[in-house]
Amino acid sequence: MRLDRVLALLCCLAGVAHATPAPPAAQKAYLSLIIDDLGQNLPRDRRVLALPGPVTAAIMPDTPHATEFAREAHRAGKIVILHMPMDPATGPFAWHPELPVEELERRLNAAFKMVPYTAGINNHMGSRMTAQPAAMAWLMADLQRRHKFFVDSRTSAQTVAAQQAQKMALASVSRDVFLDDERTEEAIFTQLQTAISLARKQGSAVMIGHPYPQTLAVLERELPKLKAQGIEWIDIRQMISVRGNRAMVGHGKDGVYR
Repeated sequence: MRLDRVLALLCCLAGVAHATPAPPAAQKAYLSLIIDDLGQNLPRDRRVLALPGPVTAAIMPDTPHATEFAREAHRAGKIVILHMPMDPATGPFAWHPELPVEELERRLNAAFKMVPYTAGINNHMGSRMTAQPAAMAWLMADLQRRHKFFVDSRTSAQTVAAQQAQKMALASVSRDVFLDDERTEEAIFTQLQTAISLARKQGSAVMIGHPYPQTLAVLERELPKLKAQGIEWIDIRQMISVRGNRAMVGHGKDGVYR
């Protein structure tokens, strides 16, 4: 081989060896939003339906407009879930640890009748109830039979609800961030930024908020900006698919719920 060709080949190889590697593809960041406690006030709740994306409407069965608002949300193309009262919540539908399974089933059936078009449920309160392994195992089996999913609101560190759902391979997901434990626009904005940061860090974040005026004001202002920030707002069914029933770091270890 001629010397000039050898030198050219060596230069090419050197260039390959020192080429800058292609940057890794940016990790996608997904957010899902659930608004709880709906069904109490139609004008207020309709602001939720007007939010510019796939908000999930969690409707309480013991509210004056539960059935009507569930129909409106369904017509608006929103996913409807039953916001099921659980101890320490009270009322005719609320679950309590001392109730027999037959009564739990009766209350759940009645709640589903009050809130039509439901794709799944999440717990309203429930710090005592979601810590009951036997009751949660029964609930997940019942939801599996009904072809509905479960969202663990994680109102207590002692919850075993998502753990039981995972054991049964029920489609489920867990809340990461409560937006409005403190009802000021500043605090809610901070929580939204926390959710965005978490989504970037772990790939996804599930937010739960309430139809407070302060919450809606922040969401109406900030949600349209998500796309420009590289955040993809997806519905809760898509989030369940994205996570594949795996626990996040804040919920368990190696994808398994604690």
